[in-house]
Amino acid sequence: MVGGEDDPARRDVLAAQASQPEVDEDERLDEQARGPVDEPVDPAPAGPLVVDLERARAQTALVRLLRHRPLATRGLACRYAGWVMELRRTANGALAGVVAAAVWAAQQPLDKRVFGSSYDDVELLGKLVQRGEGWQLPGLGLHLANGAAFGALYSLVRPVFPGPALLAGVSAGLAEHAGFWPAVGLVDRHHPARKELVALSGNRRAFAQAAWRHLLFGLVLGELERRFNADAEFEPLEDVPVTSNGHGNIEHAAVGATEES
Repeated sequence: MVGGEDDPARRDVLAAQASQPEVDEDERLDEQARGPVDEPVDPAPAGPLVVDLERARAQTALVRLLRHRPLATRGLACRYAGWVMELRRTANGALAGVVAAAVWAAQQPLDKRVFGSSYDDVELLGKLVQRGEGWQLPGLGLHLANGAAFGALYSLVRPVFPGPALLAGVSAGLAEHAGFWPAVGLVDRHHPARKELVALSGNRRAFAQAAWRHLLFGLVLGELERRFNADAEFEPLEDVPVTSNGHGNIEHAAVGATEES
């Protein structure tokens, strides 16, 4: 009988025996998780996007560091920037005052004829330090120095008062005239060369002459100071673009962050 139970060939074949007992699927997964790692796994090489992200993180960290710098350090930087701006503005104002004072002195021979008065500011100042001949040069030097001092002071207070530059300059010049003219009595009584100078107290021609000179001085000062200090303001830091993609100026970004905090 072929294929039957009495087939001797079939009776001689033994069933295959497993060398090890069957392991449950959950147990096998658990053993693999606890097993040692024989082969190291290398990280994938950094691509362009990863490099950009790392660079952005580094820049962000720098900005945060500068943002949280001590207040004393940031205050010193702000004060330094303010000093630089004030120094530049003051120097420009002094230069404008020197030029305005030079115009004042240069036109004096003309206004002496127009007003019929021999009053001369350069002579008045020069004879304070030099009697006799040779007073012209020291007198002019003192006159220009006065113009520089007034121009420097004017440039510092000018931002406080709005309005056209010419009007501000004229107002400042006439204010000086009104403020100092009452002191001319001291000049008449105590100037070393008072006998050589024209009397100023009660002198209407000299008063009008001085008013004209201060008006002219204010006109020149106001216009020149406006031109000289037109670009004295710093660029606002908030207008500087801050980028985090690895491009741009990180110094501007960092400084901008310190100002925002």
